[in-house]
Amino acid sequence: MDHNPVIEMLGRRLRLAVIGGGPGSFIGSMHRAAARLDDRYELVAGALSSDPDRSVAAGTRLGLDPSRSYRSGADLLVAENQRDDGADVVAIMTPNDSHHPLTVAALEAGFDVVIDKPLTNTADEALEVVAAVERTGLVLCLTHNYTGYPLVRQARAMVSDGQLGEIRLVQVEYVQGGKARPTTFGADEPLPWRFHPVRGGPSLVMGDIGTHAHNLVRFITGHEVTEVAAEVGTIVPGGTVHDHAAAMLRFDNGARGTFWVTQAAAGVENGLRIRVSGSLGSLEWHQEQPTALTFKPLDGPAELRTPAGPGTLPLAARASRIKPGHPEGFHEGFANLYTDAAEAIAARRSGRSPDPLALHFPTAHDGLAGVRFVEAVVASSDNGGGWTPTAPDRPS
Repeated sequence: MDHNPVIEMLGRRLRLAVIGGGPGSFIGSMHRAAARLDDRYELVAGALSSDPDRSVAAGTRLGLDPSRSYRSGADLLVAENQRDDGADVVAIMTPNDSHHPLTVAALEAGFDVVIDKPLTNTADEALEVVAAVERTGLVLCLTHNYTGYPLVRQARAMVSDGQLGEIRLVQVEYVQGGKARPTTFGADEPLPWRFHPVRGGPSLVMGDIGTHAHNLVRFITGHEVTEVAAEVGTIVPGGTVHDHAAAMLRFDNGARGTFWVTQAAAGVENGLRIRVSGSLGSLEWHQEQPTALTFKPLDGPAELRTPAGPGTLPLAARASRIKPGHPEGFHEGFANLYTDAAEAIAARRSGRSPDPLALHFPTAHDGLAGVRFVEAVVASSDNGGGWTPTAPDRPS
């Protein structure tokens, strides 16, 4: 990535403001590092905590101009909108219940948006975000970061290229162990937002990792899940939130699939895995071994694809920065979304056309599909596992 299309189009880097992701936030540091990796953005402003004093102090520790270290996200949007050198892009990494109001407000104020998943807590809120994007014509990038991995993009390109033939079967699982022990809170201890039924959304495990698994399926196969037959629940004794979900899937092309996510598998770290089978062959990818994509053709020996290695297609080649044999993973995948969004944003602002390969990042429409999937899985489980459409206009 020797050339910088953002600077070529705008004569400068994009000015980035962040809302959330302050003290104690794992994902906040990931967003800031991802934005900086390819030199497309300059961090100029922030509102990093819901506590006004902590927000200002956190901005100071990051080296922000004190006048642009804001006490709230609302203050940031108003002040940056009034500056001649104000932010171009707002990155939002706040609790789920604030995604909708902050995103709509940012779009209406004229900011392009990068936002952490899930897009919102409800489909109705997601529809309002989609409407705001369409009304303003601005760019929204939803950071389902696994879609930025080079070999996930290779898988997408191979499916699109017809190398698997007609897609028939999909298996996806996302298995973690972080909630294998009961989680309890004292009577005077504030409930973390993820455990709050309103703030965290209808299902912790589905909002936290289920949306990633669903998005990965859609991204690679190019097909929509139309119906689910699901069970969601709490498997750890004494647990108060959903820690596992499983579903059978029906797709818009007649394919079938299975889906399993849990955060209660003791000892497992970050086991995101997918297998896609078509009429001509199958692909397998495991996030913990991100530099290996296995292709098993119907009438030939298994083949191994590696980042930037033999057989790499253009979409995957764009996602790799270094020569074959050098691992690339979480940070780089995250950065690919920021980099692609930056090119789309700069192109819109300069009236030019982006590289079509830059337009594969998740959007508001992908976020809406994810929220609808979560609601369908929960509704199916509440109905004894009956087949449930993933969108209101789809018959069961």
